[in-house]
Amino acid sequence: MVMKVELLGALDYAKLKEILKGIVGDSEEELAFVDEIIEAIEQLEKAERAIKVAAAGGLSNFKGNVFDKISSVRAEDYDEVVAFIKRVLKLGHDSITDHDYLLFAIQDVSPVIEQTIIAERFSSFTIKSRRLVDFSKAGFYVPDFHDKNGNILPNNEELKDIYTNYMQGLFNKYADFLGVGIEPEDARFVLPYCYNSNIIMGVDAHALKDMIIKYTKTHLSKIQELREFGWRLYEIAKKHVPYIIDEIDKTPYQETDSVRDFIDERVGDKIPDYDFMAKPVMLNKPQNVDDYILIYALMRRYNIELDQAKKVLEEMSEEDPNFKTDLMRKIIKEGDGLELKQVNFEFQIPQSFAVLTHLTRHRTHPIMAQEFVPNPNLEYYITPPAIQAKCAKEFDEVFTNNKIMYDMFKNEYGVCEEDLVYFTLSGNLSHTVTNLDGGTLKHILGLRECPKAQWETQAMARGLHEELDKLEGAEIFSSIIGPNCKITGVCRERKSCGLVNKYKENEEVQTGDNKVLAKAPESEINK
Repeated sequence: MVMKVELLGALDYAKLKEILKGIVGDSEEELAFVDEIIEAIEQLEKAERAIKVAAAGGLSNFKGNVFDKISSVRAEDYDEVVAFIKRVLKLGHDSITDHDYLLFAIQDVSPVIEQTIIAERFSSFTIKSRRLVDFSKAGFYVPDFHDKNGNILPNNEELKDIYTNYMQGLFNKYADFLGVGIEPEDARFVLPYCYNSNIIMGVDAHALKDMIIKYTKTHLSKIQELREFGWRLYEIAKKHVPYIIDEIDKTPYQETDSVRDFIDERVGDKIPDYDFMAKPVMLNKPQNVDDYILIYALMRRYNIELDQAKKVLEEMSEEDPNFKTDLMRKIIKEGDGLELKQVNFEFQIPQSFAVLTHLTRHRTHPIMAQEFVPNPNLEYYITPPAIQAKCAKEFDEVFTNNKIMYDMFKNEYGVCEEDLVYFTLSGNLSHTVTNLDGGTLKHILGLRECPKAQWETQAMARGLHEELDKLEGAEIFSSIIGPNCKITGVCRERKSCGLVNKYKENEEVQTGDNKVLAKAPESEINK
């Protein structure tokens, strides 16, 4: 299967063409007229997007209102509009391109591309679910195989045959697990990182420019599929957002990761062999979380200084011992969350590649995931509880044999690491570092501590909450947040687990006791 990347316009031009053909007829002259109409509409759509960007570029010094400015830029002057945008960009005002938003349909790309675009926090994305869909017939990506200098190996075709047969065997094993009653959400842990994914991605022109540079002008371009994807985006941008092309073209190619080079040169063999944590760890511990959330609520509403708000909080707490808890509950359950966003928690989280997107899809937090090169340690993986109970031996054999095959391609055949990224299995483990503000943490725990959430994400959320429970000065905040049914008193699942009824019935739970939280099944981290 071949990668397909298309820009989704405001209209489906193929459908529009069929409609117009049905109206005007199908003679050669009439069909040519339809083509002219379609081309004119496409050009108008492109011009209208550029007009908004140009209007933004000229608005700050414009004497009239915003609508006057927009109407002053004419679609028929498209070339002049593009030239003006380029002049503004050369002055460094590239934020104006944030206003040109593009929507892409991306077919048959591997999770290597998926994971890389997810790292762009200014993009939005919807991805075909591996929890719910059978991927045994999804197909997979087959790269060319290069040596460490980037040259295609003489036995490339032979290696592609070996690789194809091996990867098909992994998909067959995935199908075998489905055949013995393992659900797709657990069977997917043996899927290699070459399987075909399908994505709808939204991105503004500013982020698109950065994305194209990243995939075509940096060390990531050594991964063949990422480079191909980057150039597909470039060709689309050249036609539809031409004003970002100069910035891309003038960016020099950086062959290596200079930070990695510096570390390798200075640190060398001091990097220890790593082991995987069993659960999330809070890296930086904020102070007095409860008090500051409440203080921010006072500052915001009464426009008072920090010290004044502290004094008010102290006085109210002396008058009413329940004031802090009552106010925190009001903020969490009925507020807009702005006070919660002022406190931040940094975590390192161990998780499988299979559920990495469960965390990264919450785009309100910065996230630092492991890069593909150097490749992750394939000896570490997680075993789903259902597989542990039914076919653990077969599952372990998949990961053992995968490491053997990876070593053979790397050491015996001399394949570069960039081409070996597809040997990563979805059940292999990675450490992720992320900074969660209080609002995002509340949101993630609300979804992931739900007993209906995927078991590994439940364990992750529970680990985050346990770290929060240990944080001195955050007791009230930690006691009130949790699964959404705990906060809202409403279950939104199609079939309730019944936990919401316990919250309604048990007054102790209403004050924030976490003891009744349903526990996710324990999994095993293997090496």
